[in-house]
Amino acid sequence: MPFVRNARHAVKLVADTNTLISGLLWRGAPAGLLEMVEQRRADLVTSPDLLLELRDVLSRQKLAARIRQIGTSAPELVAKIARHVQIVKPAVIQQPSHLRDADDLPVLACAAAAKADAIVTGDKDLLVLKSFRGIPIMTVREVLGRLKTAP
Repeated sequence: MPFVRNARHAVKLVADTNTLISGLLWRGAPAGLLEMVEQRRADLVTSPDLLLELRDVLSRQKLAARIRQIGTSAPELVAKIARHVQIVKPAVIQQPSHLRDADDLPVLACAAAAKADAIVTGDKDLLVLKSFRGIPIMTVREVLGRLKTAP
């Protein structure tokens, strides 16, 4: 089933940090998702906490060689994402009892605050939930499939 879009409401997505990093540093489905965001086929929503986590992870030594290889820097990559996102204050939520990794709570809090149409992740701890407060939790490929068939 495709996402429903109209002139006043673009599809709102919250992507976890690993999805964004994959899209920024490598080719593949996550990069395709970021292209859809750049083309305004979807809106990417994040929170200050998630943006900070992105900055911190991109600054790790293990990614430095890849970042240099593609001719950019961690601050430039964060700025690239920041240009294409809507930033929301995360909702105050209780940790769901069935959430296996408390580190995923900021993603859920952001999605709840944004009233997102989907949470995009490859994280099995999130995917196993299937949804949160009526927001589907989907892989990048599932989201791309829906975006490509949306009017």
